[in-house]
Amino acid sequence: MDAAGHNQTSEFKWLGVPKNPSAALRSLKLLIPPNGARGLTQLSFPTIAAATILRETYSSLERKRAMMTMMGVSNWYDSARPQKLPEPSIWYGTGYALSYSGPVGALICFLIVGIDVFFVMQSLGEMCTMYPTPGAFTEMAGRFLDPAFAFALGWNYFYLWISNLSNEYNGLSIVLGLWNQAHVPSYGWILLGWAFFQCTALLPVTAYGEMEFWFASWKVLCVLGGFVVAILLNTGAISDGSGYIGFRYWRDPGPFAHGVGGFARTLVLAAVYYCGTEMVAVTAGESRAPKRDLPAAIRQSFARIFVVFLGMVFFASLICPADDPSFLTAESKSGLSPWTIALVRAGWAGAGNLVNVVILTANLSAINSSIYIASRTLLSLAKLGRAPAFFAATTPRGVPVRAVVFSNTLGLISLMNVGTKAGQVFSYLVTISGAATFVAWAAIGVMHVRFRRAWVRQGRAVEDLPFRALWYPWGAVLVAVINVFFVLIQGYQTLSPFKAADFVVAYVVIVVFVVLAVGWKIGKGTRWVRLEEMDLVSGTREDLPGMGNVEEKKAGLLLKTRRFFFA
Repeated sequence: MDAAGHNQTSEFKWLGVPKNPSAALRSLKLLIPPNGARGLTQLSFPTIAAATILRETYSSLERKRAMMTMMGVSNWYDSARPQKLPEPSIWYGTGYALSYSGPVGALICFLIVGIDVFFVMQSLGEMCTMYPTPGAFTEMAGRFLDPAFAFALGWNYFYLWISNLSNEYNGLSIVLGLWNQAHVPSYGWILLGWAFFQCTALLPVTAYGEMEFWFASWKVLCVLGGFVVAILLNTGAISDGSGYIGFRYWRDPGPFAHGVGGFARTLVLAAVYYCGTEMVAVTAGESRAPKRDLPAAIRQSFARIFVVFLGMVFFASLICPADDPSFLTAESKSGLSPWTIALVRAGWAGAGNLVNVVILTANLSAINSSIYIASRTLLSLAKLGRAPAFFAATTPRGVPVRAVVFSNTLGLISLMNVGTKAGQVFSYLVTISGAATFVAWAAIGVMHVRFRRAWVRQGRAVEDLPFRALWYPWGAVLVAVINVFFVLIQGYQTLSPFKAADFVVAYVVIVVFVVLAVGWKIGKGTRWVRLEEMDLVSGTREDLPGMGNVEEKKAGLLLKTRRFFFA
């Protein structure tokens, strides 16, 4: 009790500070500005609360779990077709890409977006290695830009993953429906999946990391197997007698398709499939050694993701023509996969079952990750006073139970798709999240520029940063500009012919974001953070004992190869 009779322990608990605040403060590496430099030298309790979220959640993710988590979460849904409800997996997304823009057009689009994501990861790496909190860039927006912007961005990101979670539950019912010998209704599969993940999501973060590690490892094996099958199909080792294919499908029906419109749709599709890579920022707060793990995770995971996506598009273009009629007539998502189409052409009528197994794995992994990211985003919002404090509670083992239950319950929005009219509404909700992705990426670029400028303005040396982004400031500026461009073009297909409903769905996220930001700014009286006043002190921490420094000892070629594929 203090002099005023207040219970300090309960106040600290409400603020999100562990029971022993002094121990929590000792766990933070406080970077006091050099003599003569301007900047914050004292921490407010709300800032301490944000910084110590990571202590409440126990920072338990090991290096390989953190990296495979990013690998596993990055192939989720297709929002480039507002007229149809999208389901998970790059396995049939490559089919969409080929049919939209042709083999070369699809490769170019995935390459362009891959470069964009590379710089997104570089920006995140610099900021999150310095400030590893579960709130990630949604919390940093309040520190580097404006609390009102952070409020809008946080709820934008929360919605993005709730809509993804809902979509994945719906996808689960569709995938399992292919083998529905027991005639279980769609809502039955959704409720069964919901109950299972409600239980697993309440386990400590180590259980989540373990699940995602094995999910992602299996998916990597499937991708490598897919590459081998594609090579066998292309060379004629698996064939209906037509022999060697080579680059036949690049010549006929041709390298490109559907002009600018098709190219724009594939750009959006590629960006949506890369989305989730930024999850490194969320896992940072629960890594035991962020200064070591994050740089390695960014380098290795992005390389793997980049290889996977470009590799999938490339091999798909070698085994399936872009104008194959199956893209229009397939009765299931596995039937849309170029691998299914190619294997059926080669004489295996049941190929869809094999691809369905792979899609199911991706689906389960995506549900697992979506609950994790959504709940941690809500936890951060609650800790910072941007969501009801009710969601700020965690168990002694660091699990935000209320945030998990609420987030997973919102996933039952997927039940709307059981009805026809409601299903159309649900499809629109999922489509909106495509623009939300680009808003988040653009914000990361702007935050990075502001952070680096404040770092220098307050007299700090760039060399003191644990991780420095490559090609700054050009990379960060590219991220901001190109993702604003993506936000503007992602509804291009609604203009010709003009479709009022689809147009509103494509761009309403911009209006909602502005309304949230302006409303919070007026209601709370927030202001744009000046560079010299920016908080560069709180939220940093050392790696936990025994975790080592940023750089590891040089590994041999065999170990590096194993880590590249399996962390």
